[in-house]
Amino acid sequence: SQSRTPPNLAFVPACQPPNPVEVQQLQHFVSNSKRLFVMTGAGISTESGIPDYRSEGVGLYARTDRRPIKHAEFVRSASVRQRYWARNFMGWPQFSSYQPNTAHMVLRDWENLGKLHWLVTQNVDALHTKAGSQRLTELHGCMHRVFCLDCGDQILRSELQEHFEALNPNWKAEAFGVAPDGDVFLTDVQVRDFQVPACRKCGGILKPNVTFFGDSVSREKVDFVYQRLAESDSMLVAGSSMQVYSGYKFALAAQEKRLPVAVLNIGPTRLDHFATLKLNSRCGELLPLI
Repeated sequence: SQSRTPPNLAFVPACQPPNPVEVQQLQHFVSNSKRLFVMTGAGISTESGIPDYRSEGVGLYARTDRRPIKHAEFVRSASVRQRYWARNFMGWPQFSSYQPNTAHMVLRDWENLGKLHWLVTQNVDALHTKAGSQRLTELHGCMHRVFCLDCGDQILRSELQEHFEALNPNWKAEAFGVAPDGDVFLTDVQVRDFQVPACRKCGGILKPNVTFFGDSVSREKVDFVYQRLAESDSMLVAGSSMQVYSGYKFALAAQEKRLPVAVLNIGPTRLDHFATLKLNSRCGELLPLI
């Protein structure tokens, strides 16, 4: 069962339709695999309407001078947190409504068929979970969960939205475009009066349960992913240039283990020089053909 929603190509770079020879090559790669390890990145979610950072011409870096929030700045500065949460509050209704596309559904089906051994996503959008994937690690966490930096208490992001609304009943702002991590662009004047709730248990700082830039993935999660990779016989990277080292190191580990590695991504990646197979197509267009 595939998604019936047509792809949203606003944030997808231009590319040629899948080459029949390349389709055959990927089919051969997947057919030969018994325990496939898949890693996905932002390029698998762009067809759901979520922009990414690095895509040529359409990514956030190409369209604006905005950069993602840094972990140290969020922890250190109340004004940075205020700006972040105001933007996130405005963007949440749209971000939380995004739905998985055909590529997410295909990987879910591969899992149900016993083909996909483990799926690791670098995305924080919960679309693999919405698609029904269960053999899944969200490497950088998920925007749908929030936790307290002081006591560790967790709440759902949807619950926090209600707290924001109660604290800011008359606050209004006009958004200027959507960013990749669920926030929107607002001016400093707009966010000045926005009220941010503290942890209801201890009064501590609330933060999305995601890895911000400059932070690191927990040792336990990294070790767990290495174990799943060690059980696998091949690796497929879908929709990622692998520029972020937290994901790239698993591809290096696959290379060291001499596992065949296939890459499906529009544009160059850090793996191109050692990939067994490189395909320059849309995930949602090529994966359903396999």
